[in-house]
This record gives sequence, structure tokens and C-alpha cells, in this order.
Amino acid sequence: MPGRRSTAWLALACLMATSAIGGSAAAQARASGAPAGVKAPPAYVSYTTHEGDTLYDIAGRYMADPADWALLSRLNHVPAPRRMPAGIVLRLPTDKLRQDRDTARVVAMSGPVEHAFGTSPYLPLKTGTTLAEGDRVRTGTNGFATLELPDGSYVTVAQDGELDIEKLRHTVLTGTGDRVFDLHRGEVESQVTHATRPDDRFQIRSPSVVAGVRGTRFRVDYDGGAQTTSVAVLDGAVGVDPAAQGAQGGRRAAPAPGVPLQASEQLVKASFGNITHAGGAVGSPVELLPAPALLQPARVQDGKTVAFDLAPAEHAVGYRLQISHDADQLDLVRDMRVSAPHADFGALPDGTYFVRIASTDGNGLDGLPKVYAFERRQLGLDASAAQRAGSHDYEFRWFVSQSNVPTRFRFVLAKTKDLSHPIVDRADLPGGQLVVSDLPAGDYYWMIVAEQFENGRFYEKNSSVRSFTLAR
Repeated sequence: MPGRRSTAWLALACLMATSAIGGSAAAQARASGAPAGVKAPPAYVSYTTHEGDTLYDIAGRYMADPADWALLSRLNHVPAPRRMPAGIVLRLPTDKLRQDRDTARVVAMSGPVEHAFGTSPYLPLKTGTTLAEGDRVRTGTNGFATLELPDGSYVTVAQDGELDIEKLRHTVLTGTGDRVFDLHRGEVESQVTHATRPDDRFQIRSPSVVAGVRGTRFRVDYDGGAQTTSVAVLDGAVGVDPAAQGAQGGRRAAPAPGVPLQASEQLVKASFGNITHAGGAVGSPVELLPAPALLQPARVQDGKTVAFDLAPAEHAVGYRLQISHDADQLDLVRDMRVSAPHADFGALPDGTYFVRIASTDGNGLDGLPKVYAFERRQLGLDASAAQRAGSHDYEFRWFVSQSNVPTRFRFVLAKTKDLSHPIVDRADLPGGQLVVSDLPAGDYYWMIVAEQFENGRFYEKNSSVRSFTLAR
């Protein structure tokens, strides 16, 4: 009996191996993409049994419906009650495999950000909140939110944006991830961990396109007014397909998992982007503009506002600047577009930040970015001067906003605006007052320099050059 049983299982294994070859061919056919209107052949995955496995056990663990043990029995010609020896290869249909839902965690946010589940009303979003399928995220002006996915990928919703989590799950048997997001408004930037399985799927869908990747950093921006979607690829490659492809019942159909990026209508590679109008053909790839240069990148932002000047870039019709707490731009706090190479962000708390700059071309595509670190340390310096009544003495006063830090001052007085050949040049002054006596009549120019040393770094702030006239 033991010999006959082993022979029977060997015959069964051969039969199933033959079937698995056919299943593999079917999977390959599906991965290559079926013609429009033609139903893709069924696809299967293999499962190798452990000692004592039954179809009841396998269906309970890995099938969406535990009752599909009957389907497995018919498909693999295995009697359901039988306990199987180890090493038997079974076929399981991929479209009936069990999928468990995953969650995304909000790792950074600032400004006005809200979330809702399904049709529920929007509520304020907080860092550390977990989101899942059916959740919606909405940002306002200067509102930003970054989600971290289980595989270490990140999705950042920029200001004035709206994003739905359509799918966020994994297949229990294979570990394959399925992540689909619907972008209704604004921009989303994704840093996607490289896919390790052929059927891993990551897609951003807008009313115009479906953008799919297998590991890259890219931006998708949907303009509802113009009904256009722009895709910009910073690293890797993105497959872009029309959103209406294969639509049924008025619902957009994303390309199926396992379809290679090369099968997309357009394959947009790193340093390229495209723009697609809703209902139209997918736009052709356009090379992104190189990053502009930041003038005075090492300057401490010590003024009342945080402002940057850029070197004018060839072919740029505008510029985009973003400020974040981190170099990867996951924790955004400001986002600004300007038509001239100057941007003023207004007030910003003291601290260390990163600014990312890019040129915008005539198509509206933001080019390749460059990131600079900068320090925000506001150091206000106010000064005044007045002649003492009934004398030729002139009194100068000044003070700094960072009065809690030891400060030394330098005072310079000259007859010319460029302060060359000063008639008074006093350094290392401890106080905020100086009197200059017996000045001859004429025009004078002067300036105060504040010097501070804190946390191992030297800071210097110049007042504007001021002037006064002593009557003859």
C-alpha cells in the first residue's frame, strides 16, 4: 500500500507539473498584455505542499473564499479530504487569492490637512494617524501631508490637493503589493521602493492618465481647470496609459498587475515628463529643464522674511521653490511658484531647512530639482541717529532682536556712500550707543555691523547704509 500510494502521488505530481507549465504560459500571456476587448487567459501561482496539508487548510489560508477548496480540488485533481505529503506543487488561481489590507502612516504634515473615510465628513489630520483603503486626504493652501507605506515607499500630497486611497493591500500567499491612488486635484509626489515581485503594482490615477511604476521617484499633477495631467520622472521610469483604457461602467480601469511598464502607451524615463489632456492621447515625453542655480546658497536667512534669488535659467518661464524640514522633501512647509527668479516666503521660524528649486518650462512642467540646506536665524538690527540740540555732537543708537546672545558691534562713518576711507571706524563696541563730536558741516554715511558667536558659529548682520547732513 505505501508503494502504491507513493506511485499515485507521483503520477498526480506529474499531472500537476504539466498543468503548472500551462499556468505559467498563461501568466506570461497576461503579463504581456491582452489585446483590447480580448479577455486575458487565467493566471495561476504555484503552492508547494507541506506534510499533512489539506485543500481545506490551503483554501482557508490563501484563498479569498475558504469554500474555494472545491475549486482547487477540480483544478488540481486532488480529493479534498486527503492529507498530502510535502513537495506537491498545486495551482492556485491568482484572481481568487486572499488579499489582506495594509495601512499607511502619516509621517509628516503641516498646514491645513484633512481626511475622511468614504462619504464621512472631513476631519483634521494628525501626524501618526493610520490610513487605509477608502480614506481620502485633502490639503489646503500651505498644507502638506506625507504617507509612509508598509514597504517604505512615500506619497506626499502637495498643497491644494485631494487624494483617495483606492487600493492598499497585499496577497497573503505571494506577498505581492497592490497600491492604487486616485488623484482628484493638485499634485502628489511618490518615492517608490523598487518592486521585488512581477505582480507588485503602484499606480497614481488621475482623470487623464494612469501612471504606474516599479520603483522610482516621480510627480503627478492634475489641473482640474485645464483637465490636464502632467507626469515628471526624477528617477527610474513611469508607464503612462490613458485613464479610460478598458473602462467599464464609467469607471477607470488601471492596467492589471504584472503588465510590464514597456507595454504602456508611453514609457517616460528619468529626466523626462509629459502632459496629457483628459480624453486625449497620452502626451509624448519632453525633456525636463535642468535645475537653476541658487545665488548666495551659504547665506544665513536673517531678515524679516525668507527670500531667495536664482540665476535666470535658459528656456524657463517660471520657477518653483519648496521649503522642507528634510532634504528628501517629505516634511514640506512651503511651496511657491514665481515668474521671476526671486521668491519671498515671508516669515518663518528659526531653524535648519532645505529649499528645493526647479525651473518651469513653457509646457508647465517643473524641471529637475536641486536641494540646498539653509539656516533661518532672524537677527533684526535697528539703528537711528540724531544731532544733539545746541551742539555739533551726533548721537547714534542701535539694538538687535537676538539680545539674549552676547553681541559686539562695529561702527563705520565716512564721507562717501561706499564707506571707503572711513573717518570713524570703531570695532568691538559692547553697547548700543556712540557719540561723535565736532563733525564739520557736510554729508555723511554710516553703518552698524552686529557680530554674534553662538553654538560654534559666527554670525554677522549689517544695517543698511544710512546718511545725514550737517548744515554749514
